[in-house]
Amino acid sequence: MLNLQVERIGELAVIKCQGRIVRSEAAYKLRETVRSLQEARTIVLDLSQVSAVEGGGLGMIVFLEQWAHDRDLQLKLFNPTRSVRVRLDDAGPLTGFNFATTREMMALWADAESRFGLVA
Repeated sequence: MLNLQVERIGELAVIKCQGRIVRSEAAYKLRETVRSLQEARTIVLDLSQVSAVEGGGLGMIVFLEQWAHDRDLQLKLFNPTRSVRVRLDDAGPLTGFNFATTREMMALWADAESRFGLVA
């Protein structure tokens, strides 16, 4: 099962993923969530709570990377677990995954907050 939680600040959207991205149902759920955020300029998949990514899930992440590129959006992967990172790395260098560092994520949040402000 895959649970998704979306946080948005202006043009930044972070999708916190929890569970496994191994079946078609989870892959399609991820696709629909990402596609619903096409107004965002940057979409981050927080993979820190994902325990596994297999064939269909991996293929969907590759698809979403191309989908974002075609729309001039940035899709970034953040903080994958060790097993997920190995699986993503095994997909090969042609996938072109864009991994965000912790420093980059902090800068993205700070920029979004300064540009769009948070209501206290």
